Amino acid sequence: MSELQSTGLSVETIKKIQQVFSGYPEIDQVFLYGSRAKGDYRNGSDIDLTIMGDLLSQSQLTRIENDLDDLLLPYKIDLCLYLTIENQDLVDHIQRVGILFFKPGTDHGLLT
Repeated sequence: MSELQSTGLSVETIKKIQQVFSGYPEIDQVFLYGSRAKGDYRNGSDIDLTIMGDLLSQSQLTRIENDLDDLLLPYKIDLCLYLTIENQDLVDHIQRVGILFFKPGTDHGLLT
């Protein structure tokens, strides 16, 4: 079982979110962190994602957030740009427990 399949998110939900990211070639990688990455999530836990990509702007992040909101998923998605994180504890947490959620050109270990 891939790490993504142990996050409490359905394959369908994961693929919908990944499809949004695939529309932005500036994205290098996206990592899932927080309770879903640690495995201590609850029903309705939010989805914490950080995007890596040197060419991403704040306006692109806003467009991505809007595209994700348009999916009408039953989850709150917290999205941030990795390069703009100033909290070193959060950076350490992402490096320690982060799960690769999206990388262009890969299937992320999901079963189809």
